[in-house]
Amino acid sequence: MHPVIPIKIKKLHHEAKLPKYAHTGPWGDLAADLYAVQPATLEAGATALVSTGVAIELPSEYGALVEDRSGLAVRGVTTLAGVIDPGYRGELKVVLTNLSTAAVEVAAGDRIAQLRLVQRIEASFQEVDELEEAPRGSGGFGSTGA
Repeated sequence: MHPVIPIKIKKLHHEAKLPKYAHTGPWGDLAADLYAVQPATLEAGATALVSTGVAIELPSEYGALVEDRSGLAVRGVTTLAGVIDPGYRGELKVVLTNLSTAAVEVAAGDRIAQLRLVQRIEASFQEVDELEEAPRGSGGFGSTGA
């Protein structure tokens, strides 16, 4: 069984919902659902900041990523700017962009994104004159033919 990490959540609005995994246990979800605390209208092509009404206290060795919900993504709604650092204590707000040609309504209580915990790893970036050769080389987007 995987360890369960205790995460402290503070409701900033009485109607707010805590993040919740739809499926738990050994074959559970990778991320917990985040919920809108207030209604919002996302006009076609618009970007909006949608409040969740909760703040989070992550342990110093963890961070979180805000990810798309597939049900919204298939309708053209995607998330942006989704990194939550362990020292952040403000309200979790989700940046949603509507890529579709029609307005999308978000009701209070709707699942709007997913919160995925990640272990924080700090790197030391070192400038070098050359990088070791690898089979892929400098091939980037589309380099595998797909």
